[in-house]
Amino acid sequence: MYPGQAEIKVIYNNIDITPIVMSVEWGGDVMQACRSLRCSIKNTSHNKKIVTVENGKRIQFFNGETELFRGIVFMNEINIDGLHSIVAYDDNVYLTKSMDTRKFINMKASQIVQRICSDYEIPTGFIADTGYIIPKLILRDKTLYDMIVTALTETKKHTGRCFILLNKNGKIILQERKSQVTQFIIEDGVNIISARYSQSIEDLKTQVKVVGGDSDKKPIVATVKNDELIKKFGIMQHLENADSKLNKSQIEQLARRLLEEHGTIKDEATVDVIGIDEVIAGTSVYVREKLTGIVGGYYVISDSHRYENGVHTMSLVLSATDELPTLEYEEV
Repeated sequence: MYPGQAEIKVIYNNIDITPIVMSVEWGGDVMQACRSLRCSIKNTSHNKKIVTVENGKRIQFFNGETELFRGIVFMNEINIDGLHSIVAYDDNVYLTKSMDTRKFINMKASQIVQRICSDYEIPTGFIADTGYIIPKLILRDKTLYDMIVTALTETKKHTGRCFILLNKNGKIILQERKSQVTQFIIEDGVNIISARYSQSIEDLKTQVKVVGGDSDKKPIVATVKNDELIKKFGIMQHLENADSKLNKSQIEQLARRLLEEHGTIKDEATVDVIGIDEVIAGTSVYVREKLTGIVGGYYVISDSHRYENGVHTMSLVLSATDELPTLEYEEV
């Protein structure tokens, strides 16, 4: 199937409702737990409802032979003309629908994911081994998703490794985010419909100070700077309190890693493009758009795909930095 072509199929509760589907919007964001599906159908024939839609039922979406989405209906609305809107989320949504207080001792983030999903009967698929053993996490009044993000944030902080939650065929997937080989090219005059670009130093940090050890009696302090950024933008410092068990070398390593993370100018591009199913939040693309200056490799931060009248278009938010949700752990 070529880019921009839409041969959709929608299965609701094992019923093929494709003939009454008017349009489908399918999208996601790296900062959100789940992907969503919005489906508009003409649910009337001779003033009678064609199909009864109920919340909690499963819905699947295909383009051609490829299943792009499998999830649960969470909202549906119909008007007097039979125009029916269905909103569904993949099963990762259940991570956001329950709160708890949990204590995890000497566990990897991957083990925490498996424990949470097992306790709440959430199906899992491939769960990558995150490696780093987190000494202690005491998490009070948190959603299951926030617990997992906190564990993944601690892993990234101490190892530099990034992991992302996905959902495939109704099962939660945890996989490592590695440097990607860009397969998709977005180019002015070829497949770009429109584009916008912005830059910001609102969240930029030009130096990092990390304090560890015994903060009152014998603190261990490491400060690292980006002299080039300081000369250009001034001193803007990030302060981090490290685990008291870390030695000086580990604290210095943490400071360097944090400067690399926070010492980046944020830029964001939005492009409307002829649709490509494989381009979703978390993937990377190469863009050539000379007027706005969007040229080079970018990560897709969020995506919104629209399928209507046999045509597939998508709107992408892009960033030069590999952004993922983070939640800092504060020991209770």
